[in-house]
Amino acid sequence: MFIKIKGFREGSLNRKALKKFASDKLAMSSAFLLMIIALISMAGYVITPDKTPYSNEQHLELAARKPGFSVTMLWIAENKVTETQSWIKSWISGKVNNYRKIPVSGWHFSNDSIVVTAYEPAPAALPLQYSFSIYDVVYALAEDNTPISIQPKTDLNGTVISKDVSKIRKYIVDNHLKKQTFWLGTDRFGRDMLSQLVIGGRVSLSVGFISVLISLILGILLGSLSGFFRGWVDHLIIWFINVIWSIPTLLLVIAITFALGKGFWQVFIAVGLTMWVEVARIVRGQIMGLREKEYVEAARAMGFKNMRIIFKHILPNALGPVIVISAANFASAILIEAGLSFLGVGVQPPMPSWGTMIRENYSYIILDNPWLAILPGLCIMIVVLTLMMTGNGLRDALDVKNQSTG
Repeated sequence: MFIKIKGFREGSLNRKALKKFASDKLAMSSAFLLMIIALISMAGYVITPDKTPYSNEQHLELAARKPGFSVTMLWIAENKVTETQSWIKSWISGKVNNYRKIPVSGWHFSNDSIVVTAYEPAPAALPLQYSFSIYDVVYALAEDNTPISIQPKTDLNGTVISKDVSKIRKYIVDNHLKKQTFWLGTDRFGRDMLSQLVIGGRVSLSVGFISVLISLILGILLGSLSGFFRGWVDHLIIWFINVIWSIPTLLLVIAITFALGKGFWQVFIAVGLTMWVEVARIVRGQIMGLREKEYVEAARAMGFKNMRIIFKHILPNALGPVIVISAANFASAILIEAGLSFLGVGVQPPMPSWGTMIRENYSYIILDNPWLAILPGLCIMIVVLTLMMTGNGLRDALDVKNQSTG
């Protein structure tokens, strides 16, 4: 039993193209891997160990720790009302941590205080120790030392914690002394590398996606008008395309970035405004070949408006090459964004991106922590490679439409 899908009838060119793409194991594997990377990046703060905005929780004493490094953290309640926000906002922008974390290598209780030994990268003759009131650790306190937490703290049995020292000690041991593992180590600022890579991937893929979307909107619109109307419209658009084409892409992106300012939104606008020319040239060439077809002449004879003929009858038959060039442009946008961020004119700290991560940690390549720069570089390489392999598979599959079906 087969499921019939609109546009994929038995024996149709779309169905043949889909079957040919599915038979290409390399392209299918690349598309599957790309989908996994996109899902991980979309999940973002849901799966990252560091759920703070931009995964920017810093512990300088934990700088450049190796993958798999673990340390015990003392969680101390911040003296402020606990912030609540929707899960959608937490998923999009992260959540401010209402606790201050201190890495410790040892601890013990003394009356109503907890004394901790601060973690130090190298053993010290006189280790640094801190003493905290157990009430300050558990409760958020106002200026008069009264709890301001919206929800009262309770022990494991659900009993509200008051001034019972033994119960508060047990609560601290169970809930405020937590072992944290940095699976991919930490960067030069002591931030979790895994969280930085995931959120940086979201930024890089978002820039690529939105840049391609902008280039498709401009390229399809101008290319369609140029190829269909010809004459002075075609000459004007081709002149504009050639002017943009003559300027080196990276220099043009840098110029637009300086004009618009540095930042996340400015980067994908700048990249998108420079990538539309390739789409426009391809769409123009496709429409110039299709505008003389019999079904277009029939649509004219039936009195259909030009815009309907372009976007409903001609353009759907010209989208094959556009899909292929979009995959290549997606890869190019990620590389351009990484290059701009590496140069310091792209995404700005504390927002992470793979290019920014390489810029911040490239000096560690010649030291004993090369993975700090290798990991984001490897992510860029894998994404670009999967995009190119997927694009090549789409190109081969869509060639079916240009072949005789017999």
